[in-house]
Amino acid sequence: MVKDDILKIQKKEDLRQSLSSLRASLKDMENVKAAKELLGDARAVAELLKEEDPKVRKNAAALLGDLGAGNQAEALYQAYVKEEKRFIRSVYLKALGKMDVSPYLSNLKEQYDFLAQYTPLKEEKKHVSEELSALEQILRTEDKGHTFTGWRERLLVVLTTNTSYREVTEKQLYALKKGSHPLGIKAIVENLSDVVKIRTFRELLFPLSLKEDFTADVSPGDGGKLLASSNLLPLLEKCHREPGPFYFRLEIRNGMDLKERSRYALKAARAMEEESARQLINSTDDYEFEVRILAGKDKKMRAFLKMNTIPMERFNYRLHTISSSIHPSTAALLMELAGPYLKKNAQILDPCCGVGTMLLERCKKVPAREIYGIDIFGDAVLGARENAALAKVPVHFIHRDYFDFRHEYLFDEIIANLPMRGKRTKEEQDEFYRKFFDKSQEHLASKGYMILYCNEGAFVKKQLRMHPMFRLEKEFVMGQKGDFALYIIGVKK
Repeated sequence: MVKDDILKIQKKEDLRQSLSSLRASLKDMENVKAAKELLGDARAVAELLKEEDPKVRKNAAALLGDLGAGNQAEALYQAYVKEEKRFIRSVYLKALGKMDVSPYLSNLKEQYDFLAQYTPLKEEKKHVSEELSALEQILRTEDKGHTFTGWRERLLVVLTTNTSYREVTEKQLYALKKGSHPLGIKAIVENLSDVVKIRTFRELLFPLSLKEDFTADVSPGDGGKLLASSNLLPLLEKCHREPGPFYFRLEIRNGMDLKERSRYALKAARAMEEESARQLINSTDDYEFEVRILAGKDKKMRAFLKMNTIPMERFNYRLHTISSSIHPSTAALLMELAGPYLKKNAQILDPCCGVGTMLLERCKKVPAREIYGIDIFGDAVLGARENAALAKVPVHFIHRDYFDFRHEYLFDEIIANLPMRGKRTKEEQDEFYRKFFDKSQEHLASKGYMILYCNEGAFVKKQLRMHPMFRLEKEFVMGQKGDFALYIIGVKK
């Protein structure tokens, strides 16, 4: 098929169909390799940029991009300059974006500046927007990104936390004013460098001030204008050394289905670009900022900004994760709640350590003496070793089933994020908890504690009845649904 299509292209036969067919076949990398060998320098394709049929020119340009035919960059650029059909121009640019365009950058920047000031006719609007977006992607290769400088600015922030225990984070937060918020804590701060050191919040967001209510019946265009005319752009400019444009991603969380949300977000983002004179640029892949629209119980939309330019170093050790890994901010919160039961210079064991997050957050809270982590999943243990090395915490990680583990000394603390039931039956999970408590009975010191996080409270409490040496010291229900909880279990004296 590839050979037949290329032969037709070289003979200029049935060009529309041949180009489309060849492009479709290039989804297979073997076909890409074959096409490159058969086309050589791709001059036969570049010649088609001069064809009268605009759809042939469009497909030829796209094909050159698919092939990465950098030696035809000059032909593509000249064809772009001469092209009068607006619907094709962005295709030339997308193809050029896969090649070295350094000789043309100054001219492309001039074209971008011209288009940014140009007021298109209604029928041109879509294609001019596409051309601007394609130019932005090319010119962004020269963009070094933005440096956050707003550390000492007075800022209104929202720290997202487990709302059942927001006071744990609030106690650590120095602010001019602070209080509860549906997402966690809302505060006015003047020293963000202290805020970002707090380990128990998940995300740092900045509420946006909208000039009018943003309700579900607001059109995408009007919604985009509301966002662009908010304090979004002034806030970005105040907090960064470099000027715009600022590349963002718009996310909407409301009752719409995925397709409807995506369509709304795209139209709203385009309106934001236009309203901000393209100082705000939508980029779904390569972005520095996230604009989030969240629906409240009153059906009004709230807007928030997340700045990915703010260096977050709290969890830099977490190079490796697995699907069952606990979020480090959750692990940090658990350790704050367990704080009164943690012993300085303790000997600690995590029988289901995964990549080590619970153990490492435990050691960030209170120093420990001997630390052991066990897991049956070998890749997790390898990841845990690297994570611990980055955290500069010495941990003995062992690839083994806990139920086969042997150790000469007893442990002061057994800490575990117990595995989810998964494909286990209720009976199998019940048996797992029985064995876990039996085994932990062998390894826990007389004044020790088990600190267990799981969503199987019934099994935990059953085993507490079955193991009279243990007593439940404290239970922290971790969510409104009450499915996950932290259990502090001591040894009866």
